[in-house]
Amino acid sequence: MIMSVRILYHRYRAGAIQSRGWARMGRPRRGRCAARALLTLCVLSIALAACGRTHPVVGVVPKGSHHLFWRTVHAGAAKAGLEFGLEIEWQAPESEANLEGQIDIVSSMINRRLSGIALAPIDKKALVPVVKRAVERGIPVAIFDSGLESEDFVSYVATDNAGAGRLAARRMGKVLNGNGTVAIVSFMPGSAATIEREQAFQDELRLLFPEIRVVAFQYGMADWSKAELSTESILEAHPKLSGIFADNESSSIGAMRALKKRGAQQVKLVAFDCSDELVDALKAGHVDSLVVQDPFRMGYETVRVLAQKLKGRQPRTFVDSGVRLVVAEDLESSDVRELLFPKLDSYLSAKR
Repeated sequence: MIMSVRILYHRYRAGAIQSRGWARMGRPRRGRCAARALLTLCVLSIALAACGRTHPVVGVVPKGSHHLFWRTVHAGAAKAGLEFGLEIEWQAPESEANLEGQIDIVSSMINRRLSGIALAPIDKKALVPVVKRAVERGIPVAIFDSGLESEDFVSYVATDNAGAGRLAARRMGKVLNGNGTVAIVSFMPGSAATIEREQAFQDELRLLFPEIRVVAFQYGMADWSKAELSTESILEAHPKLSGIFADNESSSIGAMRALKKRGAQQVKLVAFDCSDELVDALKAGHVDSLVVQDPFRMGYETVRVLAQKLKGRQPRTFVDSGVRLVVAEDLESSDVRELLFPKLDSYLSAKR
């Protein structure tokens, strides 16, 4: 809208100059009438732009949109938008591996001068320049889910990923009785959140369960089928494997499917995140346990800190959105069911 107003303005200027030229030459002043009409249109365009959106617009940019995790983040962000008087513009790249797509989305939001941006960086380094540009333009940025190697943000809202990794390690040590071999099926290189989980998982095993060895590490590249293939290659190379730690939703589903296909129920899978398929696998014994984040709270808190900033208050630098270990026996608990099966539709369909 701003660009169209600028174009109309320049057309008006050109028309005014042309009309003056015609006047000096004794020609009809038709250009002056056209210029007046364009000027009126400029004023109307500016008025429409001002009236079109009555609430500040906050852009929310996740890593992807296909997983239940991101849909739940979206619902939490939408709830906060309704409560704090903000319009939420949700835009996700085509996949969690589409780094350039995410950069383009954030760049567009900067160019359109949104009031604030919430971002879950696909890569902790590659998103630094575009976030810096947003801040230089006066647009506050909140980082969520996964970290950024920068201090150019209002607040970081995320799971305590190191704590989650340690939680997974303690569960693995318990179910393996402190002895055996394990593998890690991770997300993809460059993701700060999963790097923290992996490192903390291995550190905790070394500290508390030195007889458990990590013998394999592979990436699922944010794709269920690739994670499944990675798990199958690990099982081929290590037929006596005792356990697997999968540190995100897509890797957890891929690892679970590979184990289920092989009937390898003796391999204990400590999975991360949840979906209907993973919960069913937990019930059936194909998954030992789930390390579950609270994505609804993550989305809510991320928008809340931006609302605080836009009102002139200083939010906390870090907000822990919470994590919990869930085993099959917990599934009947009301608070666990609320965590695993949040009511999304009422928020995602809500219109301001």
